[in-house]
Amino acid sequence: MKTLKYIVSFLSFALIFFISCSDDLNDANFVDNIQAPANVSAQFLITQDNTGLVTITPNSEGGVSYSVTFGDGSSDAASLNQGESVQHTYAEGSYPIGIEATGITGLKTAVSQDLVVSFRAPENIQINATIDGANPFLMNVSATADFATSFLVYFDTSNDAEVPTPLSADGSVSFEYPSVGDFTIKVVALSGGTASSELTQVVTISSPVELPIDFEIFDASVFQGFGGASNAVIDNPDTDGNSSSTVGQIVKGAPEVWAGNVITLSAPIDFSTKNAIKMDVWSPRSGGKVLLKLENLDDGGIFYEVEATTQGNSAWETVTFDVSGIDLSKTYQKIVLFFDIGLSGDGSADWTFYIDNIRQDFLSEGAFAKVMVEDFEGAAELLPFGNASAEVVTLNDLPSGLGIVTDNVAQFNKVNGAEVWAGVTRELGTPLDIATYSNISVKTWSPKVGAVIKVKIENADASITHEVDMNSTVSDAWEVLKYDFSGAADADYVRVVVFFDFGVSGDDSVYYYDNIELSNNGTPPTVFEDFEGAAELLPFGNASAGVITLDDLPTGLGLVNASVAQFTKTSGAEVWAGVTRELGTTLDLDTYNKISVKTWSQKVGAVVKVKIENADASITHEVDMNTTTSDGWEVLEYDFSGAAPADYVRVVVFFDFGVAGDGSVYYFDDYTLTN
Repeated sequence: MKTLKYIVSFLSFALIFFISCSDDLNDANFVDNIQAPANVSAQFLITQDNTGLVTITPNSEGGVSYSVTFGDGSSDAASLNQGESVQHTYAEGSYPIGIEATGITGLKTAVSQDLVVSFRAPENIQINATIDGANPFLMNVSATADFATSFLVYFDTSNDAEVPTPLSADGSVSFEYPSVGDFTIKVVALSGGTASSELTQVVTISSPVELPIDFEIFDASVFQGFGGASNAVIDNPDTDGNSSSTVGQIVKGAPEVWAGNVITLSAPIDFSTKNAIKMDVWSPRSGGKVLLKLENLDDGGIFYEVEATTQGNSAWETVTFDVSGIDLSKTYQKIVLFFDIGLSGDGSADWTFYIDNIRQDFLSEGAFAKVMVEDFEGAAELLPFGNASAEVVTLNDLPSGLGIVTDNVAQFNKVNGAEVWAGVTRELGTPLDIATYSNISVKTWSPKVGAVIKVKIENADASITHEVDMNSTVSDAWEVLKYDFSGAADADYVRVVVFFDFGVSGDDSVYYYDNIELSNNGTPPTVFEDFEGAAELLPFGNASAGVITLDDLPTGLGLVNASVAQFTKTSGAEVWAGVTRELGTTLDLDTYNKISVKTWSQKVGAVVKVKIENADASITHEVDMNTTTSDGWEVLEYDFSGAAPADYVRVVVFFDFGVAGDGSVYYFDDYTLTN
């Protein structure tokens, strides 16, 4: 039965096939009736981001494939099947798009369809204008905008002749303004086509005028003449002896004999450290005079004047003005210059001067100066790392036998297992002035001799650092280690890092440090008596004196060193009562012109006289100072520059000179020669 069923099915299929074929043979011309594709067109989808990207999708009735030409001169055509798309990027404009559709029989239909590409105007423009960190006159500009392909920047809209500066979408451009002031920047955002948008922004160019002044980057508006004098910032007319590109020019004209020029600074000058003003001068005449007047910003009655003589002869030279006698309680913000005051100029070449490199300096070569960076007497956050610990400890927490430095010191514990690079960081409030002070000193206490004590300075992001190693030379005692940072690159260093026993794993050793100080390479002060050794004191005038040690110091005295000198002006002591210290060597007043004394007084305003004598007291010199604080230590500095040349081997101190003894007790320490 199954075989018969299959035979019947096959015969039925064959019959149907035969009948069908017979029909096709009878109507074989149906292919000839198929038409070429009709209604040929394309759909255009244009992105709205001003990139000019267009998606082209061809369509037709009867088409099975397409050839698309882009109408913009592109040589290649795109071949697509029905339902496929192609993308092409156009500039803004109108383009004839060629679409050729091919049917199933190969018949073709070609049409041209116009494509119009237009860009929308940029939106949401933002200008980012920032002043360059190295040049206050240099403006850096970048910009962003929706639908913008690029920008044009006008740095000063008041300049009709300005040619705009092209700016890419992801770039920046710069411009250096010739002077200070408010300027309007205009940024034009381009769409890539005809549409554009623009935005303006006012920027302020200002330059702080502060010492040193080299006229290379200088706000000329603060440089003004008076009384017939004029001034300008010009190209250096004589680079022999001064390689600066630009200098200040001063021309003294008629009529006033006091004609001069003034430079107004942005802030008062700090005279607390440097006591000289130096300036490079070019003068056409020899033996000319230059009067420097330092003046208060608002009160012309507050000033300080000093005069210098120039060698002249139409050559550059450095002129030094001694301002060591200036009143530090006043502020000075104007630099006034008078050339040949008392003589009337005529504005000719004979009355034309050039100035450059106005700066502060130390009065004498090799003068020593220093500034305290951190003494841990205030709030000081320590940041240990490498599994070490650190903290500020006070007198009550200091172990017995440590010795005395100040009330507070920093303690560092390199615990067992601490890294070989373990250390402690102190963040600073202001950058280190490495330009003035090339050395950093640290007072340290180590339990080991030969331990590497590394000091490292860093800028804010630690991208610029410099480090110096020193070795401890004593154990269980304080010493001052001095680090030379003259090789450090220019940077704003705001962090000091100290590593104790660097390169060695922690072994639970404890270190102490204090008094991080900046100093220059001048001649440092020298302490010629600190009363730590045998020091015989010779009181007179019915007073008493002696050296007392830590155990004898009264509570509340405060700490200076382990030993200090005590002077008691007993009741009934003479008004001239004092105490003499015979010295083993002569005072070096050729190198040093001042003597400082650390004093402690119960009274404010007490006269503390210091007198120096030669061996037979035939040559003496004395200077008075007044105490400014009570029940606290202060350093009184005495100027002995007027002392006659002699071998001074004796120092005499008088407390509350001119007043009879009333039982008051005074303390003093650290006789120091300084400049």
